Parts: sequence; structure tokens; C-alpha cells
Amino acid sequence: MLCAAIDIGSNTTRVLVAEPQNGQLRKVMEQRAYTRIDKTSQHDGAINQAKIDEVAAVVATQVRLAKEIGAQAIRTVATAAIREAANRDDMVAEINRVAAVEVEVLTEHEEGRLAFIGATKTLGHPVEGDVAVVDVGGGSSEVVLGTVSDGLRSVQSFKIGSGSLADDLLSSDPPSPSEIRAVRDAIADFFADEEFEQPDQAVAVGGSATSLRSLVGSVLEYETLERAIRVLTGDPIAAVAKRFELDPRRVRILPTGVLLLEKLSELLGRPLQIGKGGLREGVILTLLNGATDGAPKALAA
Repeated sequence: MLCAAIDIGSNTTRVLVAEPQNGQLRKVMEQRAYTRIDKTSQHDGAINQAKIDEVAAVVATQVRLAKEIGAQAIRTVATAAIREAANRDDMVAEINRVAAVEVEVLTEHEEGRLAFIGATKTLGHPVEGDVAVVDVGGGSSEVVLGTVSDGLRSVQSFKIGSGSLADDLLSSDPPSPSEIRAVRDAIADFFADEEFEQPDQAVAVGGSATSLRSLVGSVLEYETLERAIRVLTGDPIAAVAKRFELDPRRVRILPTGVLLLEKLSELLGRPLQIGKGGLREGVILTLLNGATDGAPKALAA
């Protein structure tokens, strides 16, 4: 059975179409658009009409693509940028109208639950003990703790993300040493009073983490993340994007994503393994399995 997940995030709007195969998910189609919703919020916290129209058109296109491929079930979800918008109901209604879907605005807990399912069920090996799933997004970052057998124990959502930090603190191309210091200081101040349980292992999901695979490999720790910062600040954005086959819009906000991942890895006391799945995979697994409490019935890691 082909299922589709459409994820309307702060940086991107993405669609994933997948089906079960040999206990895992086989990805049939992925597509993304850099919609940058968080960049167009007005002073009153509302998202402007031009951006609403753009996102609605993107979702409509992604729904059409998913149906053309043969998706039998489609679930469309929205995260922090829409969740926190002053006019969220108007935006959801317009997307529903244009794309003929029912957009579900996820709570912080449900967003974390789905990311946890998607991360832990697609690693390709057994996941034992306490697991932290770290999801750095454009407008918020989540840290989810739990076990595969028992599900979630805690979901912490923080109103700090790669896109908002980049918009506020990065203007040079490439980012200057003083800008990188300012980002480090802002992140350190934000998390100054935070403490986390120390898990047995930690997994990073989301656009910042997955983009780093081509730069530094599949494990994110202090040395590899610092190497990523050197790469991202050593050459202009366009050159880095071409070298690593990344979208320049992703490269622009990647330094702030790297520094957020570095801080969260430090607080958890563990390196971060880049996950093979996240929120969208979690959505599809729940569609396939009717999962509850973070425990899909059929697909195993």
C-alpha cells in the first residue's frame, strides 16, 4: 500500500510517498519546496497572504503528484510555523480549499512522537535502551526521549531553529567569524538553564542533519560538526552548494543548524547518528500500521 506524507514546515514543504518492503519503508518519491514560512510572518504574528497562496499551491501540486503515483492514503501535517501563526486557521482553511486536503496542525507532543517513530523504525538495526531523537527545524527544535518498546517519555520543544537564527544573525557570504560567534553565544544563552537525561544513543533528523551526511558522514560529534562549520564558512554559499550538491537556500541556514546540533549533542552527552527517517516516515508508518503510543505493529527496525 502506497502512502504519502506532506509536511508543511518552517523552511520547506515536503512530500514523501512510500510503501512497506521487507520490514522497512521503500521510498517511491520525495519532493520539496523551500517555502520559508517563518520568514514572512508579519509584526502581528500572521503569515502574509502571498505566502499562504504559495504554500497552498505547493501542497496542491504535491497532492497531485502523490495521487498520480498511486498513493492510497495521504496525510498532511503542519508544524511550528503554522502552529504559532496568528492566522493559522485562515491559512489551514485556504490550504484545505486549494489542495482539497485536511491539514492537521500537530501539537509539539504529536510532532515529537511522529519524529521518534520515523527515526527509530528506519535505522536498519535494533534500537535498544533510551533513545533521544533530535529534530532541528527552521523555527523550532525538538528533543524526544523514550524507548522503542515503551514509547515516549518526554517531548521538549524549543522556539529556536536554523532559519530564524540565520535570518537574525547571518548576513555575510560566507558567514564571518563574528557572526558564527554571535550564533554560538545566542544558542548558549538560550540553553543555559536546560538539562537533559543522558540517553544510550541519540539520533538526529530533519533537514539540517540529513544535509550534513554529504559534508561529514553519518555521525555528528564535536569534531565532525566543527569541520562542517569550517567548510560552510570557508567558501561562498554557491560554491559550497555546488560542491556538495545541496540547495543554496539550505546552505545559507546550515551553519546555524550545525551549531544547534552541536549544542544539543553536548547537552545529551552523545554523538548524533543521522537518521534515515523522521517526521514524514513516522506519518507514513502510522498510516500503514494504525500505530498508537509510538509503537507501530508491523514494521520493525
